[in-house]
Amino acid sequence: MRKVGTKFEGLRRALAALAVLTMLAMISPLALRADKKKKADAKADVDAKIKAIDYSNIVWPNPPAITRIKYTTWYASDKDVRNLQGNKQKKSTWMDRLAGTQSSDEVFTRPFSLIQPYGMAVDSKGSLYVADQKVGAVFIFNTETRDVDLIKNSVHAHFVRIIGLAMDDDDRLFVSDPGLRHVLVFSKEHKAEDVIAEGMVEPGGLAIDTQNRLLYVADTELDQILVYDADTLKPVRKMGTAGHKHELTTPGDFSKPAGVAVDAEGNLYVADTWNNRIEIFDADGSFVSTFGKAGDGPGYFSRPKGVAIDGDGHVWVADGMQDRIQVFDKEGQLLIAFGGHGLLPGQFQGLVGIAIDKRNRVFTTEIYPGRAQQFQYVTDAQAEQERQKRAAEREKASAERKATENPPQSETAPPAPPKPN
Repeated sequence: MRKVGTKFEGLRRALAALAVLTMLAMISPLALRADKKKKADAKADVDAKIKAIDYSNIVWPNPPAITRIKYTTWYASDKDVRNLQGNKQKKSTWMDRLAGTQSSDEVFTRPFSLIQPYGMAVDSKGSLYVADQKVGAVFIFNTETRDVDLIKNSVHAHFVRIIGLAMDDDDRLFVSDPGLRHVLVFSKEHKAEDVIAEGMVEPGGLAIDTQNRLLYVADTELDQILVYDADTLKPVRKMGTAGHKHELTTPGDFSKPAGVAVDAEGNLYVADTWNNRIEIFDADGSFVSTFGKAGDGPGYFSRPKGVAIDGDGHVWVADGMQDRIQVFDKEGQLLIAFGGHGLLPGQFQGLVGIAIDKRNRVFTTEIYPGRAQQFQYVTDAQAEQERQKRAAEREKASAERKATENPPQSETAPPAPPKPN
C-alpha cells in the first residue's frame, strides 16, 4: 500500500508541476505582449513630447530684448528615412515586398546621412549644398520640402576629400578637393564641366565675388589666398607669403587660413585660423585691417574656422575650439554671441562652417553630430520696425491708463445753488 501511495503521490506532484508549466506557457505571451505594449506607449509619449518642441521660442538675445537671431531647423539626412526627431522608418518585411503592398520608393534603404559636413553654399532656389568629406558627396537639401539630392563620388565626379563650396549667380558650383589639389566646377545641372588646379596645394575654403568675378581659394598648406578669374578660371594674384611653415603673424600674412567671405563692396574677410584673427582686404587685394586674438573671453578666438557676412555687413565668425558663433561690426566690435558645446539647438560639437544667403538665413555645420543647423538673422531695419512698434504700443497703453485714471470733466455747468429768502 505504501508503494502504491508513493506512486500516486509522485504522479500527483508531476501533474501539479505540469499544470504550473502550462499556466506559465499561457501567461508568458500575454506578459510579453503587455510589456511590448507598455514600451510602445512609452515611446509614443516620448515622440509626442519631442514633436511638441516649439523651435520658434529659441532666440537670441533673450526676451524682452528684441530678437536678432532665431533658431529655425536642422538637416542631417533624407527626411523619408530619418525624420526631424531622428527616428528611422520601419523596415519593410519580405512579405510586404512580395505582396506588392510597398512601392520600390517605400522600401527601406540605408540613408545617406551627414557624417563630417564642412563647406556650404546656397543656390538661387534657396537649396542648401553641404560638402561632406567623409561621405564623399555634396548633399543638396531642399529647405522647403526637406527632400535630399546628392552629387556623388564615382557617379557625378571623382572626389577624395571635399571641403569648400561656393556658388555664383548662375548656380555654378565650385568644390575644393585638397585630396586632389584642385577645385571642380559644376554646371547648374550638376555636371562637372571644368577644373582649376594651377598653383594649389591644399585648397579649402572658397568664396566668390560676383560683382568683380573673382574666386577666392584659401590654401591652408601654402598659407595663402589664391585668386582666380571666376569666368576664365585663370590665376589673378596670390595674397600672403608662402614657405614659412605657418609661423608668420604680420598683417596681410596667414597661418592655416580656413574660411573666406566677401561683402557687398567686394571686401574679402579671411579666418586666419592659427593666428586667431580675422583679416580684411579690399577688392584689389590690399590689406585693410584685422581684429581678434587668442583667448576664450568675449570677442576672442580659439581657432576660427568659418566666416560669413550678413545683409547689414556684420561679420559672423564660427569658432572651432569654443563651438560658438560671434557677430562683429566691421571695426571688430562684438555685437552678440551664442552657442557652446552641446547637441541642443543652437549648440555645437566640432563647429567648422558658416554661410549666410541673400535671405539672411544663417547655416552652420559641425562634424561630430554630422548636422547642419539653420537660423534666421533679423536685420537692423526689421529690428527698428519692432522697436518703433513697441514704442507706439507703450504710448497707446500710457494714454489709455491716463484716460482711465483722469476721466474728462463734463462740459455742462452744475446748477446754481438756490438763493436764500
